Amino acid sequence: MKESTKKLSYEDIQANIRLKKFMPIYLFHGDESYYIDQLTNRLAESVVEESDRDFNQTVLYGLETNAADIINACRRYPMGAPRQLVIVKEMQNMKKEALDDLLHYVERPMPSTVLVLNYKHEKIDGRKKIVSEIEKKGIVFESKKLYDNQVAKSFIIPYLRDKQITIEDTAAQLLADSLGTDLSKIAHELDKLTIVLPDNARRITTSLVEKNIGISKDFNNFELQRAIAVGDKVKAQRIVHYFEQNQKANPYVLTLTVLFSFFTNLMVYHYSKDKSQAAIMKIFNVYNPYDPRLKDYETAIQRYNATKSMRNIGLIREYDAKGKGFCNSTTTTPTGKLLIELLYKLMH
Repeated sequence: MKESTKKLSYEDIQANIRLKKFMPIYLFHGDESYYIDQLTNRLAESVVEESDRDFNQTVLYGLETNAADIINACRRYPMGAPRQLVIVKEMQNMKKEALDDLLHYVERPMPSTVLVLNYKHEKIDGRKKIVSEIEKKGIVFESKKLYDNQVAKSFIIPYLRDKQITIEDTAAQLLADSLGTDLSKIAHELDKLTIVLPDNARRITTSLVEKNIGISKDFNNFELQRAIAVGDKVKAQRIVHYFEQNQKANPYVLTLTVLFSFFTNLMVYHYSKDKSQAAIMKIFNVYNPYDPRLKDYETAIQRYNATKSMRNIGLIREYDAKGKGFCNSTTTTPTGKLLIELLYKLMH
């Protein structure tokens, strides 16, 4: 099929599964487990009818199987159904030559079998012959980690859109800044929010997020970034002191990641030829010209020029190293104290 020769997106594969357009082989690999699990679960729900799964659905695990077992399972004929499904989970735990040993089957797959290979936490070498062969016969999908500045736009908003729910831009960014890039964790929190939505409400607000996700209304990374952007030193100090007292709920590394992304975006703007408001919106992932964050970013652009932004990026890297025990003379300075020191330097 011509469609299998091109790189299909996660959404494309989902759509084909919904239409029951199945391929004989799927190889899902990469650093982000969430998309691999979602696609595998969707196939498990769709390829074989529930009443036929006892006989026509086989799940194998990398630590407990080998290439011969997989091939034998794939070469069985379905019982009383048009097709059978074979899923191999945690394939990265198999011997390295296991993929190569499957080449013989991949070259001549059974038309009545759908084989799903899960290879998590790393990318497969695309130069392997079996990868190119699967691309000819089926689908190879690399599940990539999202960058911090992609989470709101590329995951949170589309995830809710699929449920016919919208979310305020500030609420989406608050969730992204507070929860990091663990998509499974974010999906769990979004599901919680959809449950507590008032009757007939189809929009998630910032107040709903603050109330139900355990994010402090006034003391979070989102508010810290805003305080730094506008130069509100008193508010910024209050927030980092709160972080120092509540480090479990406000991880040091996550805060540094948010600040690093913020000043990196400032650098991108300063060296961009386009200085329009539309450029600011694109760089800072603002989707609404009336978003209050836009004014904060415009203020930050004036407050932190390219030189100061670059200096602050260097400071954040330095304090990231200190938090890991490097460049820290005592090696015992608590991360809460390091964050207070860093804040002072960033804003002066």
